[in-house]
Amino acid sequence: MSAQRRTGAGLFAPDRATTPLGTWLKIASGEPAEIMAFAGFDFVVVDLEHAPLDLQTAYRLINSAAALGMAPLVRVPDKTASTIQKILDAGAMGILVPHVDTVEEAAAVGRACRFPPHGVRGAGGTSRAGGWGLRPNADYLAAGNDDVLCIPQLESVEAVRAAPRMLALDSVDAVFVGAADLSMSMGTTPASPEVGELIGSAQDAAHAAGKRCGLAFGGAPERAAQAVRDGCDFVLLSNDTTMLAEAARGLVGAFREADGQR
Repeated sequence: MSAQRRTGAGLFAPDRATTPLGTWLKIASGEPAEIMAFAGFDFVVVDLEHAPLDLQTAYRLINSAAALGMAPLVRVPDKTASTIQKILDAGAMGILVPHVDTVEEAAAVGRACRFPPHGVRGAGGTSRAGGWGLRPNADYLAAGNDDVLCIPQLESVEAVRAAPRMLALDSVDAVFVGAADLSMSMGTTPASPEVGELIGSAQDAAHAAGKRCGLAFGGAPERAAQAVRDGCDFVLLSNDTTMLAEAARGLVGAFREADGQR
C-alpha cells in the first residue's frame, strides 16, 4: 500500500502548503457543516463518541462536508469492525478511534479499515463509497485500501508508549493525542509538563515513522499555532456547539453591559 496515496482527499499530502485545520461537528443538522466550509476549515470530524448523533445523521454530514470540499472524518464510538465498516461505506474519508491503548488494538482497527488481503473490511460497492455500484470495483477497492485515513487516539500513558509500534503498522496513517483524557488518566491537567512530554514523544514517534500527529485545542488558536511550530501536524479548533454557545453568551453579555443591566 502506498502511504502517499492514502491521504484522505489530500489532507495529509506531502506537498500541502498549510497545516490541516479542522473542527468537530456535534449538532444533528447540516447547516453547521456548511458554515464550517464557508469559514475555511479543511476538514471536519463528525463526533459519534461525545455527541447524540446517529448513523443516519453522520451519513448526511459526511455527504455535506464532502460536497463542500472538506474532508469528512468521523470519530467512531467504539472499535468494532461493524461500526467502522458502516462509517466507511457512508463515504467517510477517515476515522478517529478513541482509546486505542495497545498495538494489538491499533492493528485490529487498521484491519477493519482495509479490504483483504490487507484487512477484513467487507466489500460494499453498492454503498456511497462505491458510487452506488457505479464506481469501477477496482477503484473502490483501491480507494478503500489507500485513501482512507486510520487515526487511533492516544489517551493513556500506555497508548503513548505503544505509539512507535502502532505507527509502524502500514494500516495506521496518523495518531491523535487526546490530551484531556490522557491528563485525567494521569491525575493532572493538559497543561502539565508531564502531558507535554508525552505529546512530544508521540509527535517524535509519528515523525520517525513518516506519519502525522494531531491535537485539539478548543478555542485557542494561538496555542494551536505554537503547537504546530513545536511539531504538531494537524489541529482541531473548537466545535459547532461551543462556537454557538460562546457567541450567544458573548452577545447577551455585551447587551446587558451596554444596557446597564450587568
